[in-house]
Amino acid sequence: MSNSIDDLFCEFVRTRSPALLRTAFLLTGDRHLAEDLVQDALARTHRGRHRLDDPGHFEAYTRTAMYHQHVSWWRRRKVTESLPGELADVVQPGSDHARRSDLKLALHQVLDQLTRRQRAVLVLRFFEDRSEAEAADLLHCSVGTIKSQTSKALARIREMAPDLLSAVMEEA
Repeated sequence: MSNSIDDLFCEFVRTRSPALLRTAFLLTGDRHLAEDLVQDALARTHRGRHRLDDPGHFEAYTRTAMYHQHVSWWRRRKVTESLPGELADVVQPGSDHARRSDLKLALHQVLDQLTRRQRAVLVLRFFEDRSEAEAADLLHCSVGTIKSQTSKALARIREMAPDLLSAVMEEA
């Protein structure tokens, strides 16, 4: 006996919410905004669940809804975010765990200082491992925009924290 579409959707929410929250946090840089983003995307997926021809499409539909909602937010709010103080030193003496923690903190601080669009492009390209064309399709922009936003974001990271990118690559 097969599960109902509602049972399948509930199972999807239960099993995939942590991964969706991680992506949303990378997009927003804020735990509460990430939770709002995932909740909104899941609500949209729930409303459209009967139109999806395969319950396996829940994830793609939800992630697309997240990216679209995030784009909508950055178009509405043109607020420049800034953090007071200096960035933490990436390479500090101590254990590997301490070094990793410092690296994560430094990375989050730098990502917080990027524009929403730059942050979304980096998440899609490097965290989600999407191609330029896929990222452009998801964000409803041109491949050229993806390329220029990636270039600007990486240049800004190099300017704010010159040692960060090499430290991240060493960890990978």
